Amino acid sequence: MYSYILLILLMTSIFVSINFVNASSEKPVVVCTTSVLASIVKDLAADEVIVEVIASPAICPAHYDVKPSDIEAFRKADLILMHGIEPWVEELKKASGTNAPIVKIPGPWNTPKALKDKYTKVANALSEYLGIDISERLSKCLESIDETANWLQKYAEEHGFKDKPVVSMLWQKSFIEFLGFKVVATYGPPEKVSAKQYESIITNATRSHAVLVIDNIQSGTELGKKIANEIGAIEVAISNFPGIAPNLNNVTSVMKWNAQQIAKALENMEVKLEINKLRNEINTWRTISISVIIIAIIELAIIIIMAKLRRK
Repeated sequence: MYSYILLILLMTSIFVSINFVNASSEKPVVVCTTSVLASIVKDLAADEVIVEVIASPAICPAHYDVKPSDIEAFRKADLILMHGIEPWVEELKKASGTNAPIVKIPGPWNTPKALKDKYTKVANALSEYLGIDISERLSKCLESIDETANWLQKYAEEHGFKDKPVVSMLWQKSFIEFLGFKVVATYGPPEKVSAKQYESIITNATRSHAVLVIDNIQSGTELGKKIANEIGAIEVAISNFPGIAPNLNNVTSVMKWNAQQIAKALENMEVKLEINKLRNEINTWRTISISVIIIAIIELAIIIIMAKLRRK
């Protein structure tokens, strides 16, 4: 009796597992070149597609080195989404022999307005090539982006971002300006910054009393730290891609995280300025004290000399 029941349970389990695998395999596979595109697809259609991401969020996708598993990902794809900055997509397309449509979603995404455009274009691609209707989810996502924009503007106002002079890595410039900062100098990828450009950055930043140097994590941070050290500012590195820290699952969460990192850096800079001000005041008083002591010594010497002369 018990063995009969166990047999039925085992067969039921196998049947359910097979149906689950078949259901999963029937879902279209969307291959995204970056975590930005992958996060958008997951927000819009996570339960209706299988999402594969190629490039790590820790590096610039233009510098990504492809792996054999990426060829297999392209081969299985029903739809491939890219930005247009990935030089390796054509290589993977040829190597995999994929027939999947490759849709380019170009342009920046690190301001709320630009991000809404990316969600709309990804939604259109999912609808056109996979027949998935996600208009309701798109509306909710766009509303969420608007809410994030309002949160960012309020946060920027509360933390005094407006018109603070900063130096920014070029790929973060639009986001930094959206927050209200005054960008007084920018720099591109470190390997493309010439000595003349570097000199110009230092000159403009120094003249404008820049308080922060805002780096892009995926581009490397050594140049930003060097600039900050030379002009006496604070360097802070922020991200353009989800997935670089826990709970940063989409671009709106990254935007909030970036704003918080900048606020901390600005607070550190204000402390640094206060310390420098205090140090300058101490140095000033030290100079005054030394001057007073020297004058007192001279006056005492004169008094002693005059007293000796009177005795004679």
